[in-house]
Amino acid sequence: MIRKAAITDIKAIHGLLQKYGSKGELLPRPLSELYDHLRDFSVYVDDKNRVIGCCALQFCWENLAEIRSLAVHPDHMRKKIGSKLAEASLREAKSFNITKVFTLTYRPEFFKKYGFVQIDRSQLPLKIWGDCLLCIKFPDCDEIAMMKEITPYE
Repeated sequence: MIRKAAITDIKAIHGLLQKYGSKGELLPRPLSELYDHLRDFSVYVDDKNRVIGCCALQFCWENLAEIRSLAVHPDHMRKKIGSKLAEASLREAKSFNITKVFTLTYRPEFFKKYGFVQIDRSQLPLKIWGDCLLCIKFPDCDEIAMMKEITPYE
């Protein structure tokens, strides 16, 4: 089941992001930042309400949002949990009349399934690069920027 994250989910979200962040597969987030951005997160929970996946939709501008921090516990891979979280984020973006959603990823094939296309990072607003200063790969970013245009009133 997917639901909006609760304050009690933050440590589980942090653990998931640390698993992939330590391998350089996504940007790890400090606990303080996760508490600050709690409302951005949705979680996928099992029947015992344990967090096994997470995804954030962060608004960047009046018509632009980012899908970020999409992670699924390694024991639950290949069960379409990441797909369900991505789809939920796109529906949420649409509900806010967002017309463009982007992501920075090492898994472009995953996002291509949802209509994202690769773009040059220079097409993204400078505002989003503040988080890059926290990244261990800065300034030599090798993530792939992808964008999807959506029609909010369909």
